[in-house]
Amino acid sequence: MAADWDFFTAAEPDFARTVEERFRAFTHHVLVTLRRDGSPRTSGLEVDFRGGALWLGMMHGSLKARDLHRDPRFALQANPGEGTGMAGGDVRISGRAYEVPDGPEKSGYVKEAEPPQPFHLFRTELTEVVRTYVEDEKYLVVQVFKPGEPLRTLRRT
Repeated sequence: MAADWDFFTAAEPDFARTVEERFRAFTHHVLVTLRRDGSPRTSGLEVDFRGGALWLGMMHGSLKARDLHRDPRFALQANPGEGTGMAGGDVRISGRAYEVPDGPEKSGYVKEAEPPQPFHLFRTELTEVVRTYVEDEKYLVVQVFKPGEPLRTLRRT
């Protein structure tokens, strides 16, 4: 099962806010796509939360765009930031990304976001959102959201 960003924010508003804040703290993040041979490709990427969706924009003809055309599965890792503090924890999103064709939806996005042209715009569907952080300098806490399941929180010492 997959869900869009709007579904996630309605299902788990506090968790979604924390995840979005973590991504908004820095501009560049790490996207993982699958190469033709199935091996992972890591690429830098800017993400955009707009209109109830998580958008991935990339240069026209880029290898990561080609990867997503072949296989829409992706993983997205929030930039950990400077040093080792990881304020807000480690945040990852997995899902599928589908290109938005030229038309009203893409034109509306271009009007609002003003990205460099030409570009690929992908709308995402989430299959998993994970946050890992340290609590009280004692517990490793892992929060896991999967559409259609309750939010799981695991604490380890």
